[in-house]
Amino acid sequence: MSKNVLITGGAGFIAHHVIENIIRTTDWNIVCLDRLDFSGNLNRLADVMQDFSVEDRKRVDVVYHDLKAELNPMIMDMLGDVNVILHLAAGSHVDRSIEFPMEFVMDNVVGTVNLLQYARTLKNLERFVYFSTDEVFGPAPKGVNYTERDRYNATNPYSASKAAGEEMCIAFENTYKLPIVITHTMNVFGERQHPEKFIPMCIQKVRDGETITIHANPEKTEAGTRHYIHAKDVAEGLMFILDLDVSNLERDFGGAKCPKFNLVGPEEVDNLSLARMVAAAQGKELHYEMVDFHSQRPGHDLRYAMSGEYQKSLGWEPRIKFSERVKEVVEWTLNNKRWLRK
Repeated sequence: MSKNVLITGGAGFIAHHVIENIIRTTDWNIVCLDRLDFSGNLNRLADVMQDFSVEDRKRVDVVYHDLKAELNPMIMDMLGDVNVILHLAAGSHVDRSIEFPMEFVMDNVVGTVNLLQYARTLKNLERFVYFSTDEVFGPAPKGVNYTERDRYNATNPYSASKAAGEEMCIAFENTYKLPIVITHTMNVFGERQHPEKFIPMCIQKVRDGETITIHANPEKTEAGTRHYIHAKDVAEGLMFILDLDVSNLERDFGGAKCPKFNLVGPEEVDNLSLARMVAAAQGKELHYEMVDFHSQRPGHDLRYAMSGEYQKSLGWEPRIKFSERVKEVVEWTLNNKRWLRK
């Protein structure tokens, strides 16, 4: 059965991979709500949609709106009868949140509440997915992988604002009975990512023989680690969640509101090993420098880690090995140089 899907931040990096998946695997119609700032790039949508038919392209529409403002009747009319909301729009740059914390409160808390208020007006809403981050859990000690219901410990304004957005979602589900679920993911990578991010930056620097900075502990002996996940895997994980009957899941969380799902990459990788993978994929030598980054910069943590065991128990995990995903992205990026910084 066809659905009408609203995707906030639809011109963003992760969202355009979600859109590609929906167009490829369903007959759903999509409206992208985006303010088209530095993180929202319509070229992403144009790029990914060129392989689809004209009829499929007509299934995607773009509406300009900044969620810091309430959705007015004209915008609401343009969105139509929405069945599913995927709320991916967010301010997500940690350094910028440290410099401008109120901007992130407006984007990630006020913007989320404005969307939740709009969701209350919908008569046929089946699912509202709030897209959150691993950073709400804070730094992870060695050997600790946070589960969906672990206590939050945000360490910067960005992660605190995302945690606050989650709490508003839980409150709206409990108070107004909105069908909300929450996802956490971490360090998403893939095609058409912003060139300042670690993997595209590594691709460019290895290609040009430049030195890569590896953030490490104060002794410069251990690089920071993450569970990287490809945006296509995130899209598949989201589609899996949309198909779940979440009414049967409350028992898994002791009756707590808002089912939560960690979308986690297949393995934990330190950034030095990742840079070496990128270099190996290009057949080039790696030049790098380990620097004490995290202990000197507030709000940054050396290790984030989540457990993907709950999603795995439900039947989903990434299908393709991490090393293969990295090779795919390196090859694609080198063949599409316009997505690199230079």
